[in-house]
Amino acid sequence: MFFDGAANFEGVGIGAVLVSEIGQHYPVSVKLRFQCTNNMAEYEACVMGLNLAIDISILELLVIGDSDILVHQVQGEWATKNTKILPYLYHVQELMKRFTKIEFKHVPRIQNEFVDALATLSSMIQHPDKNFIDSVPVRIYNQSAYYAHVEEETNGKPWFHDIKGYLTRGEYLE
Repeated sequence: MFFDGAANFEGVGIGAVLVSEIGQHYPVSVKLRFQCTNNMAEYEACVMGLNLAIDISILELLVIGDSDILVHQVQGEWATKNTKILPYLYHVQELMKRFTKIEFKHVPRIQNEFVDALATLSSMIQHPDKNFIDSVPVRIYNQSAYYAHVEEETNGKPWFHDIKGYLTRGEYLE
């Protein structure tokens, strides 16, 4: 599971992506309608992803995020006295008990760019006054839209004949 939070002048957004063992991605993105710090947004995103994993009965989970502070706090390596973060930390620790195996890993932001984009997009969009916006499917195209859209020349010569002639002779053909 990848997670990320984004708090900026436009608002706060969070994103999480569950990735199955066969590489299927299950993204979720949420706009938060309350103010919070970047660290709180990171915890919100982590909790959302953990709840999603629990809801679909995942028992073993690798949790990946670019929040160094969250990962080290959850692993017990760093302490916090921040009264805004402590309830989040305790909640994540409670959710961790629902898994037979769970591991947290910190990665650089560049390796977390998909959920970073989800969180940033949610933070910036001004959602209408409804609780849910239909999913936006993301497709990947390996070829451009005009691929194989070269029409046959009427003179029987290849489409690049005139260009090749210009490059060879240095002058336009009639």
